[in-house]
Amino acid sequence: MASTEVPGAERQLDVDTAWLRDLVDAVGDVLVGQRDLVEHLLIGLLTGGHVLLEGVPGLAKSLAVSTLAEAVDANFARVQFTPDLLPSDLVGTEIYLPQSGTFEVRRGPIFANFVLADEINRAPAKVQSALLEGMQERQVSIGGTTFPLPAPFLVLATQNPVEQEGTYPLPEAQLDRFALKVVLDYPDQEEELAILDRMARTSGPPKARRVATLEQLLEAQPHVDAVHLDTRLKQYVVRLVHATRRPAEFGLDELAPLIQYGASPRATITLVMAARASAFLAGRAFVTPGDIKHVAPAVLRHRVHPTFEAEATGTDSDAIVRRLLERVEVP
Repeated sequence: MASTEVPGAERQLDVDTAWLRDLVDAVGDVLVGQRDLVEHLLIGLLTGGHVLLEGVPGLAKSLAVSTLAEAVDANFARVQFTPDLLPSDLVGTEIYLPQSGTFEVRRGPIFANFVLADEINRAPAKVQSALLEGMQERQVSIGGTTFPLPAPFLVLATQNPVEQEGTYPLPEAQLDRFALKVVLDYPDQEEELAILDRMARTSGPPKARRVATLEQLLEAQPHVDAVHLDTRLKQYVVRLVHATRRPAEFGLDELAPLIQYGASPRATITLVMAARASAFLAGRAFVTPGDIKHVAPAVLRHRVHPTFEAEATGTDSDAIVRRLLERVEVP
């Protein structure tokens, strides 16, 4: 097990992170349960990484995103992705003004801090391509002119894993642009009773308290980058990702026929950044192996693609990642 001693650094952060706890509490005042979802959304915010949320309808995916936007006083836009959506509906378009004989740019909903792409897999390829440019380049093109997107800029997309009719599966290149993929499950009975008490009213859900600002989020990002990561843990991250590509080299011969192809170098970078953010949220100035293992499923599950043989035996990417975390040696 890697040492948690950090030369030249305090064991606890010397920056104020109380506002992050207030932020989690403010979201919890509206949202029942889903603590793991809220934590991963914050990791996405702190690292500037986009988040894909997968779950059946009614699990408060949209509510979680809109509540978080309210709590940090961010510009929020929700786009319902449909088969007839056009790229201009997302990024904007040029409008001709006959009075002046000129064109005026009307910016679309993508010019927001938080963009909720609801049911992203229902939009055709051209719309997904327009969104991809914004996700990757932090800019969009309208009428031959490039416009930068605001900072912070975060795409939070949802997709329904059950109903696949009329959907356009996300290409691997776009999936890889999502830093995290969070899979949501049903609440337990106690949580569902709490949901009834809080939500079963005509007035709708309560409003979130504004407890943080976008400036605090941007100021926190350099502190996340400064969280210490031991060299041995960097090597552990690299071994984990390489094991998704060549499992037999790591003594995981049984996984070789189950993985069609593994994670890209972007996964290695994201895993390190997410682990640092996880430590930061815990108030620590250093990363532990537990931080890496905690964020690894969300970082790797959409980047490890099972073979047909794996699918035939009921082995999905989550099961493969679990076995990798069990078998790849921790320093």
